[in-house]
Amino acid sequence: MYRLLPVLLALGLVPLDAAVRGSTVGQERPAIMVAAAISLTDVLTAAANEYQVIGGGPVHFNFGASNMLARQIVSGAPVDVFISADEAQMDVVAKAGLIVEGSRVDLLKNQLALVVPDDRPRTFASIRELLDPAFKRIAIGDSDAVPAGVYAKQYLEREGLWNVLLPRVVPMGSVRAALAAVESGAADAAIVYRTDASTAKRATVAWLVPPERGPRIVYPAARIRGARAGVEAAKFLDFLQSDPGTRIFERFGFSRAPQGR
Repeated sequence: MYRLLPVLLALGLVPLDAAVRGSTVGQERPAIMVAAAISLTDVLTAAANEYQVIGGGPVHFNFGASNMLARQIVSGAPVDVFISADEAQMDVVAKAGLIVEGSRVDLLKNQLALVVPDDRPRTFASIRELLDPAFKRIAIGDSDAVPAGVYAKQYLEREGLWNVLLPRVVPMGSVRAALAAVESGAADAAIVYRTDASTAKRATVAWLVPPERGPRIVYPAARIRGARAGVEAAKFLDFLQSDPGTRIFERFGFSRAPQGR
């Protein structure tokens, strides 16, 4: 079959994409393990599907809070690529000497949003409306560990609201858990990523944090030393930074991060 492939291509009897996929038949592509921030669940799943459509190998994911994933990697979890929701957790892995030199990149950027239950919709003119006594429970990621919670605390401190609102803050194990608290009615509001807010089915955005007022939210990505599938990991990371990869991220509300750390 493969000796005839150039002839069949020339005659137009085999589509090029089919030829690319067919060229991997009989060759096992090692699966890569990607540990990624839970806020990337939907977009990375879509990216992995597209990657395989164009001939890439299988991609498996471990989605979770970035601080938890960083601890797992430092403890020896078998991971090929780490994509964190903040630089601090990537720094934890870097300080442990576990990042492949030259592989770290700032992949994406995001923005904070405040959401409320959709049966109590509201549009804020200012974040200070969060002082309304109606907001008795405000869910955020754990501000001591979860990146989205760290960002939320930074923002509220900048606005002079953190100490006042602290008694009402309900710390959650991840940004998706904070969103779920609002959707279930367990919280009156939550501060999450804009991209998470766009996936909500029972919550609406009350306030979108202006980029110039909010924290710098960057998702760094890197390959991990000792990875089982280093070559495949590099290919997948390259795909995420390519134009097709960027279009997938933009479809889910993410933006390319500026380079030059």
